[in-house]
Amino acid sequence: MDQSSTILTPPSEPREFGFFVDGAFVPAGTRDVFERASPGHGVPVTRLPKCTDADLDAAVACARRAFDDRRWSAAAATDRAAILLRTADILRARTEEIAYWETLENGKPIAQARAEVGGCVGMFELAAGLARTVHGDSFNNTGDGALGLVTREPVGVVGLITPWNFPFLILCERVPYILAGGNTIVAKPSEMTSATTLILAEILTEAGLPAGVFNVVTGSGRSVGQRLLEHMDVDMLSFTGSTAVGRAVVEASGRTNFKKLGLELGGKNPQIVFADADLEDAADGVAFGIAFNTGQCCVSGSRLIVERSVADKFGRMVAGKLAKARIGDPLDEATQIGAITTDAQNDTIMGYIAKGTEEGATLLSGGTAPDLGQGQYIEPTVFTDVTPDMAIAREEIFGPVLTILPFDTMDEAIAMANDTEYGLAASVWSKNIDKALTVSRQVSAGRFWVNTTLAGGPEMPIGGFKQSGWGREAGMYGVEEYMQVKSVFIEIGKRDHWIK
Repeated sequence: MDQSSTILTPPSEPREFGFFVDGAFVPAGTRDVFERASPGHGVPVTRLPKCTDADLDAAVACARRAFDDRRWSAAAATDRAAILLRTADILRARTEEIAYWETLENGKPIAQARAEVGGCVGMFELAAGLARTVHGDSFNNTGDGALGLVTREPVGVVGLITPWNFPFLILCERVPYILAGGNTIVAKPSEMTSATTLILAEILTEAGLPAGVFNVVTGSGRSVGQRLLEHMDVDMLSFTGSTAVGRAVVEASGRTNFKKLGLELGGKNPQIVFADADLEDAADGVAFGIAFNTGQCCVSGSRLIVERSVADKFGRMVAGKLAKARIGDPLDEATQIGAITTDAQNDTIMGYIAKGTEEGATLLSGGTAPDLGQGQYIEPTVFTDVTPDMAIAREEIFGPVLTILPFDTMDEAIAMANDTEYGLAASVWSKNIDKALTVSRQVSAGRFWVNTTLAGGPEMPIGGFKQSGWGREAGMYGVEEYMQVKSVFIEIGKRDHWIK
């Protein structure tokens, strides 16, 4: 990569990757190849093999052998922790490289990508400590003739399907905790953004992870992803993506081996702003909540529910903030809003913007696709005069589109926030802590922020209510998600025979 100026440039030739099985990269060979063009620059940046069914079967078989021979599941917690800590150190040293390839394939600003890698370092460090705290229970209350034990054991082979919006961050919200629990992994990243998952495979191997414990297959979700979620030798499947695809994952589990599922799905997340909030802070937070990652974020705060007495003023404040956000080349350090990751998503977002106008909403700001000479971009868009039945107010757009809905009472605000099939995240802005806590208790959401948004740390669990998913990721909750509980009852002394 060219570092001769403050703005990096795409590579002159796309980087060739293989897929990763049994501790080594497998070149594409005669397989079909997927060439990924950078959404921010329109030039090819990576080339990856389209794995076959046989490749996926081989990766699962490798992960099964690595689990069954106990090379990782029976490793001492101190040994697991040491490898996770070494991984964190290598990630820290290779932050610039990872951020560069993440930006090229995804289109997010490089400053954001770099910060996300920093967060991933913390996840591996935390998981290293958690690996040493996994424990069971004992029950010494069954009399002198027995002892009860409860142990936690790894669930087994985990299939991990990750999306294109946060390729490395979502990967690292899962992998260190899965490994801390002693499991093996077959990861399938989005074909659009596979580079950093393959780089992590290289890093884990360098850190000392035994061969076969972490494997990566590349290709489309419809082919290799579908085979992974249906595979009879996969014990658990972790999927992050849309609720519609999540339903297909549930159906596939039921048709096959009833594999355990971890699902982080869609969201239509409210940001509730009361008139007594610090409106300057709230406006900045709401703008960040809708424009971060170009709104391609399942926890994006896309529904602004604002107290009517300040609704007009506050809407203008948010629109003014968004107008100042810097849209541009994702490799430019000054960029705050990068490119839309895929052509299909670009069309989807623009389609919703057109539909909002058709439904009778008023476009307060944005709504256009600026021509920056290369790549695909969309201005942050704000709609007023929105009614709760409009598609832009109910459906997950997955783009920088904000709808404004006013309320008069706290009860009305809570009802509006809960008027959705989703329950992934929510925010409230108020200086009144009683009011904020009341709202936090009554809004159905797996993640809740008070006077902030899109914040937290690796210790905090991630997951949704309602149709936003099953299970929890990250922290100790994330380790336990990938483990199962065994009850062991031990009889002491001579048996009292049933048949005399």
